[in-house]
Amino acid sequence: MEIPDPLRQLGVRDDTLTDHERAQLDELGYVRLEGIMSLELVDAIRARQEQLLSEEGDKAGVEVHREQGTDRLSDLINKDPLYHIVISHPRILAAIAHVLHGDLKLSSLNSRAALPGLGLQGLHADWGRLDTPGDYQVCNSLWLLDDYTPTNGATRVVPGTHRGTQLPPDVMSDPSSAHPDEILLQGKVGDVLVMNSHTWHGGTRNLTDRPRRVMHGYFCRRHQPPQLDQNRYIRDTTLALLSPAQQWVLGLGV
Repeated sequence: MEIPDPLRQLGVRDDTLTDHERAQLDELGYVRLEGIMSLELVDAIRARQEQLLSEEGDKAGVEVHREQGTDRLSDLINKDPLYHIVISHPRILAAIAHVLHGDLKLSSLNSRAALPGLGLQGLHADWGRLDTPGDYQVCNSLWLLDDYTPTNGATRVVPGTHRGTQLPPDVMSDPSSAHPDEILLQGKVGDVLVMNSHTWHGGTRNLTDRPRRVMHGYFCRRHQPPQLDQNRYIRDTTLALLSPAQQWVLGLGV
């Protein structure tokens, strides 16, 4: 893969990922990158999340998606420079670029908190059936603001399903039920899980007494329509903070 110049400007190199990390993305459909966010940054983002949820109330998340049983926020790129790490961190961008062959832009940056007793999703892929296996169109990054544990609503995946042509309803009468090959993604606060979004996945039920928080930095190919069009939503105050390379990652002008 030839690395586009804007990604090189943001520090992406041929060796930014290890061979093992690239192989995990290729074979399993996901990789965990440890310690991407400092605990200080996580604390600052958590505090900002609480502030935004309070300020936005029942309008929180409306820019992209609201979901029963969760607290959602959307359009985070515009809501604090804290969030700009999602379009800047070379390890994350290298992983996204590996899946999307260097042809990427941010589709949306949202957050999802699975509320106590809730959050179960059916297994799904974030794209329809691919005409050409391997011609991936979408890739997600999950920024852990809480540990992902077996009991707090972590994401389940069915490894390797990104390489096929079937979707969960093709083989499951109820995609909300357990799949025999599914595993639970686990990780620590500050880790980022990069997932080929054609891999079957879904949130599990949060069995604890507190919300389980994660940010979704969702990317697509540059010719695809994004979930949230930054060309329409970008604020002048945000634009003034962004380098040309970061603007490229946002797909501004596309």
